[in-house]
Amino acid sequence: MTSLIFHNPKCGTSRNTLAIMHASGEHPEVVEYLKTPPAREYLVELLAKMNITPRELLRSKESINDELGLDNPELSDDQIIDAMIAHPILINRPIVLTNKGAALCRPSERVFELLEHPVSSFTKEDGEVIHHGKG
Repeated sequence: MTSLIFHNPKCGTSRNTLAIMHASGEHPEVVEYLKTPPAREYLVELLAKMNITPRELLRSKESINDELGLDNPELSDDQIIDAMIAHPILINRPIVLTNKGAALCRPSERVFELLEHPVSSFTKEDGEVIHHGKG
C-alpha cells in the first residue's frame, strides 16, 4: 500500500506531518482534500479505520461550524458527516494512512506511529524539535 495523506498546504500541522513523512523516506500520495474531497462512503471508511467518531474529526474552529450549529449534541453522526461532505473545510487534518494504520495526525508527531522507519527527531517549522521514542 502506498501511504496517503489528506493534506491542506495552508495548515502548519499538515505541512509538518508531510515533511516528517518525507524525512522518514515515505513518498505518500498527497490528496489536497479541499480540492478533491473524499466521497461520503470513503469518509465513513476513514472514520472506521481511525476508530474515531465524526464529531472527533470535525474541525470546530471554522466559522461554518458555528453557522451550521454543529456543536449541537443532538446532531447525529450522519448529519455531521453530511456537513463535512458539503463543507470539506470542516474535515480536520492531516489524515494519514499507511500499512500500519490510519490516524488524524494532530499533533503532527502522531505520524511517527504510522511510519515503517520514522526519523528519530524532526524540527518543525516553528523550530520545535520533536523526538520519536522507539518504544
